[in-house]
Amino acid sequence: MYTLPDLDYNYDALGKYISKDIMELHHSKHHQTYIDKLNAALEKAPEFKQKSLEDLLRDLDGLPKEVRTVVRNNGGGHYNHTQFWKWMSPDGGGEPSGELADALKAKYGDFQKFVDEFSAQAAAVFGSGWAWLMPDLSINTSPNQDNPLNTGQPEPILGLDVWEHAYYLDYKNKRPDYIKAWWNVVNWHDVAERFAKSSK
Repeated sequence: MYTLPDLDYNYDALGKYISKDIMELHHSKHHQTYIDKLNAALEKAPEFKQKSLEDLLRDLDGLPKEVRTVVRNNGGGHYNHTQFWKWMSPDGGGEPSGELADALKAKYGDFQKFVDEFSAQAAAVFGSGWAWLMPDLSINTSPNQDNPLNTGQPEPILGLDVWEHAYYLDYKNKRPDYIKAWWNVVNWHDVAERFAKSSK
């Protein structure tokens, strides 16, 4: 049975950038709902309970048809949010350093150009979805709770939730304002660790 992961920080820790109300609703309600529905689906396909969530998402076609869409949506929601909480920190923001910083500069020219490109793609996601930074430092987007694993790609090293539930209480319909604020809490230490592991 999947369970809601604890956060590494309090609901109010992201301060003026992402409010306590947003964090509490997003984590304790939205994320919990994905977990509840995922667990209920796997009760109908118990032979798949032993598989990791990553493996389930990589091989959705291998799941029984009656649970495939539920696992895709809610398993994706659980996976995406579990990573998302780690990609933010009260001590986040600023710029990365070391190998990640050098690689972003080499690919995009400078860090701000990378931020601008990622922000533009995140803002352009139609409806609900996510923006991803991949290990090769390309930028992808996906609809709903889909993620790169669904299409056989490696795990992303950074992702941004652009569903309205992630920002509406704070930013109303102004997604670009939310995206701009989010850069102040990005946990570059975690992103750099993922980048380093992906490069080995």
